[in-house]
Amino acid sequence: MRLATITLTATGGTTAALQTGEGYVPIHGFADVGQLLAADGLEQARTASAPVIPAHEVRTLRPVLHPAKVLCIGLNYRNHIAEVGMDTPEFPTVFAKFARSLTDPGAEVVAPQEDEKLDFEGELAIVIGTHVRRASAAAAAAAIAGYTVANDFSMRGYQLRTQQWLQGKMWEASSAVGPVVVTADAFDPAAATLTTRVNGQVRQQDSTGDLVFGPAELVEYLSAIITLEPGDLILTGTPAGVGMADERWLAPGDEVSVEITGIGEISNRIGAGEYI
Repeated sequence: MRLATITLTATGGTTAALQTGEGYVPIHGFADVGQLLAADGLEQARTASAPVIPAHEVRTLRPVLHPAKVLCIGLNYRNHIAEVGMDTPEFPTVFAKFARSLTDPGAEVVAPQEDEKLDFEGELAIVIGTHVRRASAAAAAAAIAGYTVANDFSMRGYQLRTQQWLQGKMWEASSAVGPVVVTADAFDPAAATLTTRVNGQVRQQDSTGDLVFGPAELVEYLSAIITLEPGDLILTGTPAGVGMADERWLAPGDEVSVEITGIGEISNRIGAGEYI
C-alpha cells in the first residue's frame, strides 16, 4: 500500500489517505498516517472505499504530522564515510530531530541567516508501526510499518561547532518528508536506488542496500535504548555526494529533489528569509 496525509486544497483539513493510480482515497477518522498507525488501522486502510479524490485537488503533507520521535543515523553509507574521512563506526551514530524540525513536500526550506553552510542529504526513512522495546531481529523487522523519503538539510557551520551534531541538525522546518509511506510488504530496502538532484543535476546516487546498518538492525538497536512508537521516524543516513565534501553550499533559489525507486520523489526549493 501507498499511504499519504493529504489536505484538500479547496476546504483544508487533513486526512490519512490511500494513494491509487486515480488519486487518493480518504481513510476517515484519521488526521494523518501517524494516527492511522497508532490505531492499528492498516487493515482499515486496505479496505478504504470512499470516493477517489483526484490528485490535483489535494496537497500531500509529511505523512506523520506530529511524531513522538525523529531518530537519525549518521555515517551509514560507506562511500559517505570515506568522503568525510571518518572510520566505519562499530555502532550506529545516533542523533535526534523534533517534530518542528519537519516540513512538507514542496514546502520552502529557508536558508538561515545564521549559517551560510546549508547542505542537502537525501535519505531513506523508516516509519514505525507498533510499540517495540528491546526487539529481537524478527520483532524489529515486524515493527516497521513502511518507508518514506527524507529531503534533509543540515546547517554545517552549526553542526561542526562542537563534537555533538544536534545543533546543526534540528533547525526549524529543515527536514522534508514524504510524499507517501510505502508499506513494508511492498518495498525492499535492499534493492532500491536513492538519487538526489540539485537543480536537476545528480549529486547523490547509491543503493539503499549499501547501508552499514540496515533498517531492522537500526530498529533492534534503538529499541534497546527507548520504546519506539507508531509514527516514529528513523532517518537512515545519506550516501556520498553531499555539499560539504566540496563546499558547494545551497543558496536561495536552488531546488533539491530526492527520489527513491519504489517510493517516489520529494522536492523542496530553498528560500531566503528567517525561520518562524
